[in-house]
Amino acid sequence: MRLAQKRSERIGLWLVSAFMLILAASTIYPIFFTISTALKSTREFIRHGFSIPTAPTFEKFVTAWTTIKLDAYFMNSAIVTVIGVTLVLLVSSLAGYALAQMRFRFRKAIYFFLLSGLMIPVQVVMVPLFRIIVELGMLNSRVGLGILYGAFFSPFGIYLTSSYFASIPRELSEAAKVDGASYWQIYRLIMLPLARPVLITLGILTTLSCWNDVLLSLLVLQDDRTLMVGIASLRGEYGADIPLVAACVVIGAAPVIAIFLIFQKKILGGIMVGSVKG
Repeated sequence: MRLAQKRSERIGLWLVSAFMLILAASTIYPIFFTISTALKSTREFIRHGFSIPTAPTFEKFVTAWTTIKLDAYFMNSAIVTVIGVTLVLLVSSLAGYALAQMRFRFRKAIYFFLLSGLMIPVQVVMVPLFRIIVELGMLNSRVGLGILYGAFFSPFGIYLTSSYFASIPRELSEAAKVDGASYWQIYRLIMLPLARPVLITLGILTTLSCWNDVLLSLLVLQDDRTLMVGIASLRGEYGADIPLVAACVVIGAAPVIAIFLIFQKKILGGIMVGSVKG
């Protein structure tokens, strides 16, 4: 009886492992194919599209970085991402601390009102949003796009940080107030050091969202481009040069993949933080 049960468990484990292996291969192969294509010349790709490059070359990477102005697009993405992440971390940490640790009227109403931003798709508010952008002079402004990222990604950040701050005993804040500390001192000297793990996670997730965004960037930067918009526009102008497009995709995806590989444990930890009840 036990042998049969162990055998069935072993078979089930093998089936699950085989399925996960197939799933991993289906995920890794497109990455391998893109990198392989980017290392080929156009002629070699036409002749041997699906083979490993026989004479790897970085010619397409150099062309992408210089001729297509990918360096300028990269800098635009870096600037708006830094602005957006900074605003999200600042707003989310302040609001999360206030909503979780302080007691005031309409606290829960304000909390649910802020979280309602998570339920509104950006496509629904694009027309009024565009009018606001024009009236505020934020059109074709990298700073304006960074501020827009801060506004759109803050609701999730507030949810994440308030859940984390709610897990910290309020007795810690009360003891600091008894010792004469102000709310700002408690936030800066006690809460921020304790919230470092969740803030790192929030910064990583926000970086990925800002870096990969296309829709909001198209809405604000109409005379310029961020990296992902620039790569998306290659389909029409350079669509025939597949290795060049692949090189651009590798350059655009490299920072995201590197961030995920380095901080994947913190990303998973941040997702678990969100399950803590406030």
